[in-house]
Amino acid sequence: MLSRGRLSREGGREERGSEENGREGNGKEENGRQDGGPRGAYARLRSAYVWFRAFRRTRPFWGGVWMVAGGWTVLKFSLSSVQLIVSTGFGGVAGYLVGGGMILCGLIPIAAPRQRYTFGLIGCVLAVVSLVVSNLGGFLLGMVLGVLGGSMLVGWGAKRPRAAGTGAVPEAVEA
Repeated sequence: MLSRGRLSREGGREERGSEENGREGNGKEENGRQDGGPRGAYARLRSAYVWFRAFRRTRPFWGGVWMVAGGWTVLKFSLSSVQLIVSTGFGGVAGYLVGGGMILCGLIPIAAPRQRYTFGLIGCVLAVVSLVVSNLGGFLLGMVLGVLGGSMLVGWGAKRPRAAGTGAVPEAVEA
């Protein structure tokens, strides 16, 4: 009988033990399933979740998501035929530029968190400008999502490490 693998906390990888009688396992269980079976899939899914959670916590993730959603909404409501856009000139292209700019302002801080202030402010300005140039800012929904995302990007701060000890609240300083 094979011993079951365990997930290590550091790497999230599955460590496989040897059989109880001392022989090494050959990668197959008793019923003939390969390591890529349901338990292997669960281990891969779990390690992917652990990676994504660590990624999300070290970046202004939700601000970027809201900014991208606002940009997509502005872009969606400004879609029209190419012939109409060309005939109207800058007024037709402005919706695409503002919506695309909002999407970029949401994606760049996720990739480069140090740029969150710059692109959060630019994204907020583009969201407010979308009110004028693109169907009331995606019928106000895109503008609101863009301003929400931009303010979350500017206000995001890296998670501070906990104080040493059991997580007790530090004592107040007397004045």
